[in-house]
Amino acid sequence: MKSAKVAAVTLIGHKHIQRGVPCEDSSIAIERNNVSVVVVSDGAGGKEYTHARYGSRICCETVASLLTDHFDALYNENREAAVKNLIIAAIHTNMAVAIEKFKLDSLERLSCTLVFCAVKDRRIICGHIGDGLIVRVSSSGLSPITMPQNGERASSTYFVTANHAADYMRFVKMTTDDIHGIAVMTDGVQDLVYDENSGLVRPVIAKMVDTLKGGRESCEKELNLILEKYIVGSSNVSDDASFGIVLLSDTASPAVEKLPGKEDAFPRNDTDSFKNLQQEWLPKVKSAKSVILNAGAGKFIVEKTEPAIECENKKDEHQGRLSEDKIEELDEKRKIGDGFVLGIIVGILVSVLLMFILYLVLS
Repeated sequence: MKSAKVAAVTLIGHKHIQRGVPCEDSSIAIERNNVSVVVVSDGAGGKEYTHARYGSRICCETVASLLTDHFDALYNENREAAVKNLIIAAIHTNMAVAIEKFKLDSLERLSCTLVFCAVKDRRIICGHIGDGLIVRVSSSGLSPITMPQNGERASSTYFVTANHAADYMRFVKMTTDDIHGIAVMTDGVQDLVYDENSGLVRPVIAKMVDTLKGGRESCEKELNLILEKYIVGSSNVSDDASFGIVLLSDTASPAVEKLPGKEDAFPRNDTDSFKNLQQEWLPKVKSAKSVILNAGAGKFIVEKTEPAIECENKKDEHQGRLSEDKIEELDEKRKIGDGFVLGIIVGILVSVLLMFILYLVLS
């Protein structure tokens, strides 16, 4: 069985060094309970996100603990929405401790993204909220598993602290077949190694994954050098950068020299937007919803040559509908009942009339 090694590094960007601001990224790589996990998180930038660096650390530690302690529960649960909601709830629960500790006025102060990958035996779980990237490395090449998630503006994204954050989580379950390694990264690395227009991941990622072949200590030293020289050091305003690796032993690396260095951009059809798709289906969905809600709400009416017999929600016990014999039986019972009531009324009227006649005679 393939064994999985993990490593992760985080470097502060020059933008934060120049401003005297602490690093807001966090990363963690652990192996426990036969589970190998890497998690990276990018604390939100901006004055309103005062404690984002603590949020990213809480996010990494919470998810790493969940995955190593409860991998089977998360992988085997078929209700994906329930799994995503539990992960977000666990993060928020631990963030509540920080809110009390730092006397924060809102959860948003701790805003951050989330990117993770966990491996146990032949099973893999990946998850992602916000920007950043998860890359699959195989003998045949590189491809994104999940892509950056931006908001209405290219510079905006989604955070684990957002309303309905679970709705934004990409949650992927797969197996290790034909996988050499998986790389996870925050946008500080993603921006320089991924072309969103073409979907191309640069070959350098394969080389970075293979640094783990020499062991975790040497790998993390080499990753620090690569990030410092080519990522963080590429600009005076570079962002914080986090990079994590899962490497599967005894698997083939891709031939880096044969990997494409450039691809044409995807053709774009701006008229085929999700918003337009929603608007197209909205009236149809409203109409269908009305039909669904009203299905079976009407009364069961049996048409006969005589006046209609209205039977409210009476169904044959065996056929799910009123049989002809049942209808005749109900009709006969109704007639008998009506005759009985009519007899009582007539009797009462006759008695009253006789008493009135007797009264006249006596008087």
